[in-house]
Amino acid sequence: MTSPDAVLFQIDGPVATITLNRPEKRNAINEAMRLGLFEAWDRFEKSPELKVAVLTGSGDKAFCAGMDLTEAASMNLRVPPKNFLPILGDSVHVTKPVIAAVNGNAFAGGWMFSQMCDLCIAAEHVVFGITEAKVGRGMPWAAPLAKMLPQRIMMELLLTAQPMSAERAYGLGFVNSIVPAGKLLAAAREMALGIASNAPLTVKAARELVYLSSEMGRGAGLRAAQHLFESVYLSEDAQEGPRSFAEKRPPVWKGA
Repeated sequence: MTSPDAVLFQIDGPVATITLNRPEKRNAINEAMRLGLFEAWDRFEKSPELKVAVLTGSGDKAFCAGMDLTEAASMNLRVPPKNFLPILGDSVHVTKPVIAAVNGNAFAGGWMFSQMCDLCIAAEHVVFGITEAKVGRGMPWAAPLAKMLPQRIMMELLLTAQPMSAERAYGLGFVNSIVPAGKLLAAAREMALGIASNAPLTVKAARELVYLSSEMGRGAGLRAAQHLFESVYLSEDAQEGPRSFAEKRPPVWKGA
């Protein structure tokens, strides 16, 4: 177990809150944080009682400033080894929804962490940026942005390394909502609980549908989606939903 203070893991009902906890270093990513995140995501995925995770940072100045460049310099880090960074959908496999609650500026690896989550809520004062061009590093993890932002916006971000306000990121669809800093975690938790109250099989399949369809053409996506949801239609929950509606009571999901 590595430096348990670098990443905090808190449970509140069906929601896990994972906190980047190096505020004195603007939550920069060092070895302790990398290993702590791998452990946290593994714990979340393997805990059936946890339905949604919220990823946030300590303090209000930085969600994450990216790689700890002091540590990187001491390592003479060249090409990062495979699975060096804990990236959802790449080096980390998680089948449940994750919400980024961006509490402060998100630069470089901080952008990466907000990008890899399924949903993103940001505090009003937040600034985002992909700043690797300023320090001569790379951003191969930015490839999925081609499906999230217009090409010329992506070019602007990668080539100029200039920051983008939360308001602009919201207007472009990268951020789901913007809230006052003091209401950020409450807003993220409200969204998380709303998701957790829905039919778990449908939520899981719907999440997979979004990523699956982004990698396929229209026809192939539709055919794959039909197969993806077949087990949902055949589940007990698919009968429980309409039944509970007719009986005017909350549904009791079994996830089966």
